[in-house]
Amino acid sequence: MSGGREILTLVAQRQDLDQFRRKNWEGSFEEYLDVVRADPLVTRNAFQRVYDMVMSYGTEAYEEARERRIHYRFFDDPDDGGRDAVFGLDRPLELLVNAFKSAAKGYGIEKRVLLLHGPVGSSKSTIARLLKKGLERYSGRDEGALYTFGWFNDAKAHVEWCPMNEEPLHVISPRFRGDVEARLNEGRSGEQFQTRIVGELCPFCRYLYADRLKKYDGDWPRVVNDLRVKRFLLSEKDRVGIGTFQPKDEKNQDSTELTGDINYRKIAEYGADSDPRAFNFDGEFNIANRGLIEFVEVLKLDVAFLYDLLGASQEHKVKPKKFAQTDIDEVILGHTNEPEYRRLQNNEFMEALRDRTVKIDVPYVTRLADEIKIYEKDYMTKLQKLKLYNGKSLPGFTEENITELRDQCHSEGMQGISPRYVQDKISNALVAHPDARSINPFMVINELESGLKHHTLLTSDETRNHYRELLQVIKEEYENIVKNEVQRAIAADEDALKRLSANYIDNVKAYTQREKVKNKFTGQYDEPDERLMRSIEEKIDVPDSRKDDFRREIMNYIGALSIDGKQFNYKTNERLHKALELKLFEDQKDTIKLTSLVSNVVDEDTQAKIDVVKGRLIRDYGYDDESATDVLNFVASIFARGDTKSGS
Repeated sequence: MSGGREILTLVAQRQDLDQFRRKNWEGSFEEYLDVVRADPLVTRNAFQRVYDMVMSYGTEAYEEARERRIHYRFFDDPDDGGRDAVFGLDRPLELLVNAFKSAAKGYGIEKRVLLLHGPVGSSKSTIARLLKKGLERYSGRDEGALYTFGWFNDAKAHVEWCPMNEEPLHVISPRFRGDVEARLNEGRSGEQFQTRIVGELCPFCRYLYADRLKKYDGDWPRVVNDLRVKRFLLSEKDRVGIGTFQPKDEKNQDSTELTGDINYRKIAEYGADSDPRAFNFDGEFNIANRGLIEFVEVLKLDVAFLYDLLGASQEHKVKPKKFAQTDIDEVILGHTNEPEYRRLQNNEFMEALRDRTVKIDVPYVTRLADEIKIYEKDYMTKLQKLKLYNGKSLPGFTEENITELRDQCHSEGMQGISPRYVQDKISNALVAHPDARSINPFMVINELESGLKHHTLLTSDETRNHYRELLQVIKEEYENIVKNEVQRAIAADEDALKRLSANYIDNVKAYTQREKVKNKFTGQYDEPDERLMRSIEEKIDVPDSRKDDFRREIMNYIGALSIDGKQFNYKTNERLHKALELKLFEDQKDTIKLTSLVSNVVDEDTQAKIDVVKGRLIRDYGYDDESATDVLNFVASIFARGDTKSGS
């Protein structure tokens, strides 16, 4: 097979066709009504969607200074490996999420601007970025799905989609909405989510709706027969459902940036600048409809902008040039620093804005432990850099980051220890252990460390201590490597892995399809084994709040292979393969009794199992008999002291 064909095959195996089809669903208005009946959550407003998105990641309750606190895992940024994680701000974040909750329930905060207020560098922008990224991902998950609509144009043979991606139920006339809502919510209790139709058509859709009513002589079913409904995904880059506005110089601010502007090229086609088809509904308020708009340094806005902001927050309406007020549904999130906020307080003309603002203070972190976490997140260790330079991928880092690192460190590689020193210490280790058939890393590390005090180019204790610290990092990394290799050697039982994989997949299939699993011993049908599934998923840090996503991902992957006529093999899914190996290791390490090696009391059965593991270490990892024995004894001593944490 050619290299190009291999790459195409690799991509084909990893694509998820079923998920792609769900994300790109398109159908009739009648089919959409069936979607709403089955899952009314698709009709949530922006605040409800943001709140549910945050809560979908789960929470942790704890006590601090005799007060109950809630930690929202969403702000740990688990999807990006903690790149934008926020530390030490649980109280402000709790206030923010409570504001989302209140707005979601319609208690009044939905008519306010949420203002993050704090000093420079206190994570205001990071919080906004997390919410925008989270919404993008949430809209791609089944539980975060949302839909919009367009009008089929016979003359042009294409669909003219709503420029503001509004809710398809807006086409239902206000006088029929009560009856339609009652039918859509039929059979649901008061505690369950109820569909509510709020908002009117945008000027563009209102024009086409009126045109269709006239065309079909008021026959509404024929009007909506021209409708096409589609699922869409929120995306800041594509300017769909997520907007960001940053004020420029006051002389250059233009309110059309928020509410859209006339398309002069289309005036010749449609004859008037008041025709909505000759208007670009592409201002930040327009494109952020159904999602979130972030105002960077919001209090630097020109007064003309503030009028738009007040109407958008209080009335959920904006006023495009030459058109009536237009409904919007979006979370308005602004942030500002202390000097700008004091200016707001001292300006009597800003009273209306102050009255429509919910201020959430975002202070600097005051706990040392949280401050340390910030620096640990932002500053890379030398070991991480070594791995990146060696071509290994790490969460949160890209090839561009590596280029930036090299560019920033002009003197990198100009200082350090000569390879000759390392060669000399390897020679010393060989001489110091004449009876050994091979030398192990610790022999070399000990020689490297003991030789530092005699190194002629290391002139200070501070420099020597620096290299001793680096050697300690190497020891810890080596421990992780050998633990990982021994674990994988123990769990390399192909038949056992296949059985465990099949059992897991059977349970996941039943769980995702809401079915039962046949017990091969009793013949009875049981509920899916949640304990088994979680015991595997926890090995690769899949949190309980994300288990459904992971299980659907596995089933989608299997489905995509099936479509291509291929059979699923656990080895082709790297994460699942790792989880199965770690689970099997956990199950088998006690039967092998590695810890008994430390006491040198090993029965024949255990010795046979250990010999199998040694054989795998020799075959798969390049050990010889002596070094395989040494590494098993070393890892056994780690388990004996209770350190069983898996290596990375």
